Amino acid sequence: MNRREFILGAAAASGLAGCATSTKSGDQGGRILFGACRGIKDAKVMKDVGYDFWEWGCGSAFDPKKDNEWWKRQRDEILAAPLPLRSCNGFIPGNFRLTGPAADHEPALKYGETVLRRAAEVGVKTIVFGSGGARNVPGDFTSAVKGAKPDLEKGAQQYTDFCRELCRRTADLGDKVTMVIEPLRPNESNIINFVWQGAQICEDVNSPRLNQLADIFHMMMGRESACSIKIAAKYMRHCHIADYETRQFPGFDPKYTDRLRPYFAALKAIGYEGGVSCECGWGVKGKGIKFEDALATALATMRSLV
Repeated sequence: MNRREFILGAAAASGLAGCATSTKSGDQGGRILFGACRGIKDAKVMKDVGYDFWEWGCGSAFDPKKDNEWWKRQRDEILAAPLPLRSCNGFIPGNFRLTGPAADHEPALKYGETVLRRAAEVGVKTIVFGSGGARNVPGDFTSAVKGAKPDLEKGAQQYTDFCRELCRRTADLGDKVTMVIEPLRPNESNIINFVWQGAQICEDVNSPRLNQLADIFHMMMGRESACSIKIAAKYMRHCHIADYETRQFPGFDPKYTDRLRPYFAALKAIGYEGGVSCECGWGVKGKGIKFEDALATALATMRSLV
C-alpha cells in the first residue's frame, strides 16, 4: 500500500471529505490530558501545578537489565507517586540494531517485551517508539545498485516486522499498554518521518498493541499538515509537543502559539481523549526562568488551545 492508497482509504473510512483543520460544527471533543516528560522527583510539583500525568524514560522506569527484586521496589515507588505514570519514552536504546545488514531483533524483542510487561503492571498506557538510533537505516544497507543510498524501504519493512513480532509475543496484554510509533523529522531519522507513514505501519501490523503518536514539534518542523492527525485518527493514542523552532515549552515564545492551533483543532475534531506530553526544554540558561513557572505557562498555553 502506497501513501496515496493509504490516505484515500483512511479518508473514506473516517468520512473525511478533506483535510481542513478547523473543527466542524457538531464535533465532540474529548478531554485531553496534559503531562510532561520529567523524572519521578518532579511528579509532585507537576501535580501542584495541575498536570494530569507524567512521562518517564523506559530505561529509568523499567530497566530490563535489572532483576525482579529491583522491579518490585521500583513498581511500588511508581505506584506511590503523586501523579500517574501514563506514558514512557525512549523505548529501544540505540545499542540495539533494528534495521540494516547487522539487524538482530531477538535481543531487542526480549528487552521490549520486558518493558511492555512491566509497564502494564503499573498502568502505563503508552510506550513511545521513537528510538531513532535503533531504527535509522545505516548507510551501508543499500540495494544491489553500486553507490545507492540506504535501502529505506527494506529498513522500514524490518522495523514493521519487529513491531509485528513484538505484538505477537505480548498478545496476552490485549490493549492494556500500546506502543505508539513516533515519527521524527528528517534530520533526526531517515525512516518514519511523518504521521501517515507510522499509521501505514499500524495498518499493516493490525494489532491493538501498536498505535500512533503525533509529535506536534516534529510535524511543524517537518512541514506536516495537521490533517494527518485526522487521517490517522483510528490509531491516534498519544502526542508530544514543544514550541516551534525553539523546542522549548509551549508558550515560551508567545508569537509561536498560533502555530499550535491547527494541531489542537485536529485533535478536537477527532474527539481525542489521550495524553499530550511536553517533550521540551524548560528555559534558556541565564534567563532566570523557574521550572514551576515554565510548567504553569506550558499548561496554560495548552489549555487555551482546547
